[in-house]
Amino acid sequence: MASLSIAKIKAFKPILFVIGQFMFAARILLLLSSLAICLFLHAIWRLFTPHSPWPRLFLSTVSWNSGVVPKVVGPRIKENVFYASNHISWIDIPTISAATGCTFIAHSGIAEWPLIGWLCRLNNTIFVTRDDRASVAKQIETIQNAMLEKQPITIFPEGTTHDGQSLLPFKPSLFQALVNAPAPILIQPVFLTYGRHNHKIAWLGDEPAPVNGWKILSRIGPATATLHFLEAFDPSQYECRKEIAAEVRRRIGRAMEASRPVSSIV
Repeated sequence: MASLSIAKIKAFKPILFVIGQFMFAARILLLLSSLAICLFLHAIWRLFTPHSPWPRLFLSTVSWNSGVVPKVVGPRIKENVFYASNHISWIDIPTISAATGCTFIAHSGIAEWPLIGWLCRLNNTIFVTRDDRASVAKQIETIQNAMLEKQPITIFPEGTTHDGQSLLPFKPSLFQALVNAPAPILIQPVFLTYGRHNHKIAWLGDEPAPVNGWKILSRIGPATATLHFLEAFDPSQYECRKEIAAEVRRRIGRAMEASRPVSSIV
């Protein structure tokens, strides 16, 4: 009986693979169509006003067309706020943007990616080079200038993607922009989880970007991305960037622990 069950599972694998290929092709077609429509409308919009909603709307379509449905938990601060979230995969970016309309702080290397870098600039992405100590002051000034705009800013303080089950050490350098901030601002930690789909979506190690993209876009069925907006705090109450980073990590870590099933904690 066991052999028969295993045989049935193996028999279904080719079918699931074919369905996955179809899902991938369909989602790519939807993404390209959404991109073309949003770029066209963005160009027309910019003829009348510098503020266009279409970059954000396109990122929303990326999330939904990829089968990822954002779900917001907790009250979200909408202005004068700096979000700090754990990081699982590239799909986090359109998912968080779809829910908040934020811009992001990203590594400068992404600015050179074909098409992606250009799309990031349309959404006012702030590019930084974390390893370039000589330009840290300039980068902090750039971030602080962006704080004066109404668009919220999101940072991934782990500096890279991870499995969604634990946290990497936080990189505190960019929190320096919140020390003596140019305007009153709050930090709101965000705990992001795809629940049981975390391991299928996570972008880990040396996995090539196209492989992770195929893994996400070929999935069968939707995945819920739950964004837990945690209690915000005033960074001016902390003495330095390391204390701010530690407080953000503590709050996200506590929310991560609380989300685990009781059976996995015992």
